Amino acid sequence: MTERTLTPVLTRRWCSPRSWTLDTYTQLEGYTALRTALAAHPDQLIQLIKDSGLRGRGGAGFPTGLKWSFIPQATPGEQAGGPAAKPKYLVINADEGEPGTCKDVPLMMADPHSLIEGCVITSYAIRAHECYIYVRGEMLHCHRRLAQAVNEAYQAGYLGKDILGSGFDLDIVLHAGAGAYICGEETALLNSLEGRRGEPRLKPPFPATSGLYAAPTVVNNVETICSVPFVVNGGSDWFRAMGTEKSPGPKIYSISGHVRRPGQYEAPLGVTLRELLDMAGGMKGGPLKFWTPGGSSTPLLTAEHLDVPLDFEGAAAAGSMLGTTAIMVFNTSVSVPWAVMKWTEFYKHESCGKCTPCREGTYWLTQILQRMVRREGTPADVETMLDVCDNIMGRSFCALGDGAASPIISGIQYFRQEFLDLCVQQATQLTSAGSRR
Repeated sequence: MTERTLTPVLTRRWCSPRSWTLDTYTQLEGYTALRTALAAHPDQLIQLIKDSGLRGRGGAGFPTGLKWSFIPQATPGEQAGGPAAKPKYLVINADEGEPGTCKDVPLMMADPHSLIEGCVITSYAIRAHECYIYVRGEMLHCHRRLAQAVNEAYQAGYLGKDILGSGFDLDIVLHAGAGAYICGEETALLNSLEGRRGEPRLKPPFPATSGLYAAPTVVNNVETICSVPFVVNGGSDWFRAMGTEKSPGPKIYSISGHVRRPGQYEAPLGVTLRELLDMAGGMKGGPLKFWTPGGSSTPLLTAEHLDVPLDFEGAAAAGSMLGTTAIMVFNTSVSVPWAVMKWTEFYKHESCGKCTPCREGTYWLTQILQRMVRREGTPADVETMLDVCDNIMGRSFCALGDGAASPIISGIQYFRQEFLDLCVQQATQLTSAGSRR
């Protein structure tokens, strides 16, 4: 196993006394990046983030600087007094609802000012003067802590009018969602922010040109924006020294399940599950059977994938996705069909119902899996599930449908016999009945 130097970046302040306060944050280089950023041209900041290779930490891994550059800026005619350009918005996706994911909440709880500083720098770069942080409704304590940090930032002059004498204005608004998983999808989140039903929008148009209130909008994940001040302070070369060539930088991995020390572990992108298990104290209650690299919506992996690099390219090459790096670890005591059934019940409940493949597909998949777990299924049910999944994958309005089908397809791929074993008794009864006739 390759030796790695693990230097905390995103989590460096977590263990400091009262790490969530402005005093602690400023003592540990807090808001120094903001001063540097406000002295630069916005386009220079966008280029810096491009050069750093920072990719979205919310699951898709889209290059952050490239996303910022899509925001249309004022034309010479508009600058000369022509028709006014639309306002621009920054929206932070803090609707952390993926089963197994627990990185953004502790990040906001322990170090909320890193998010606020990142919001100010990002807003300055894209020329936005309004920022919205969309927090999951159940995260009441997290919402209160963020609200306290925002008030501190206003009082200290890091938010509001003429920030640090730069002439740049920014207001941050916290918005508590209603606990809908679908609002983790960026366009459903925008609908919810506007007071509409949380349903995904048809793309194109994309949020970069027609987002919140039909205006140019950047939607970024909490961890992505918290990384921005570190990039500004350290530079692109420093950031690229961590992680891999195509997936640079540090990442927070949420490890839960059958490990001795579950929790959040920061490591460079490209770390393997074998290394993460060492950090988490090893397996508990039995050997590794299967695991998810990025939450329940990513295809399952097995003990054969212990040394897969956990970056965007490595997870994809193994047939899965890095997702939100929500690593759920299961030992040999867990039934794969049972685990898949519980996840499918969640997706069926959380489907917004807008499109038929997801709405109807998750319903029927749940019925079949529940029947199989009761040992009332037939071997044909396995092929039926694969057929239903085939009608969901790539045919749903958003990624929720694909996420619901992924654990079933991968579960059958690696553990088909477990599904068939639940049908053996029923199949035997059918065969015996046929022979008696």
